[in-house]
Amino acid sequence: MRLGVLDVGSNTVHLQIMDAHHGSAPVPYQSFKEEIRLAEFLTDSGDLSADGIQTLLATLNRLKNQARGIKIDETLAFATSAIREANNSEKVLEAVLDETGIDLEVLSGEDEARFTFLAVRRWVGWSAGDVLLLDIGGGSLEIARGDQENPQYSNSVMLGASRMTRQFLSGDPFSEKSLKKLEKHIEETLSTLKSEVGDTSKCTAIGTSKTFRTLRRIQENYLPELGKDLKQEGLKKITQRLQIMTHAQRAELPGVSSSRARQIVAGAMVAQKAMESLGIEKLTQCPWALREGIVLQRLDWLKS
Repeated sequence: MRLGVLDVGSNTVHLQIMDAHHGSAPVPYQSFKEEIRLAEFLTDSGDLSADGIQTLLATLNRLKNQARGIKIDETLAFATSAIREANNSEKVLEAVLDETGIDLEVLSGEDEARFTFLAVRRWVGWSAGDVLLLDIGGGSLEIARGDQENPQYSNSVMLGASRMTRQFLSGDPFSEKSLKKLEKHIEETLSTLKSEVGDTSKCTAIGTSKTFRTLRRIQENYLPELGKDLKQEGLKKITQRLQIMTHAQRAELPGVSSSRARQIVAGAMVAQKAMESLGIEKLTQCPWALREGIVLQRLDWLKS
């Protein structure tokens, strides 16, 4: 069957169309994506602004029109942290349904972690054993751990790369003062996680998301001797280098777009501190993440 997965995130709105059947891997068919940075439309009072709502509605209608000629059996539409945290989220969801006909489901942070973990487990297989997942999005960091398909531990903390950049970082290059404030905030937020997650020394650590993919690519170019997995020692060197660069300099790095050049510093800092806090020496990249997890879960439900 052909499924559409509509992902309304903090940075982008992404419609991924996949051919999917129970017992086989979802195969990408076509993708439509726009970057609208929805989280930046959150007001000081915590509402998604009128401009933000209109931007979202216009984007959703454009994506619908772009995909109009494609036969889709079912569309799974969901929203993550930007809408989840908006005080007027019910109003936003009603406007989306009224103006576009799309019934958006808001995922909890724990659901994000759980669905992503399912995708990772199916990708890496059972031989990976006890898996520890890290996923850095625009608004939040998802963490999950387990040796089955359902994680025994799943959590979401508000350490997304875009969020941390907006809240803490200023200047070009970023000022040392703002970097220190962010570093302290990340450390304080992660301080209790080690005891919650437990001993990770025998875990297979997996990273998903564009942030980890970008950092791994930078490491491959600057520190090729470290191999393809993202290493804690490599990430520390990369982070130090990124922190002293200007926006324009970061945008020239391999795999770093102009739009991502600003938030990659915060993403690298979160990644580094998370790996340090949880005792992760190396992190393997998984190409599957939340959207694939939602498709796999839907196929499981249909089968049952």
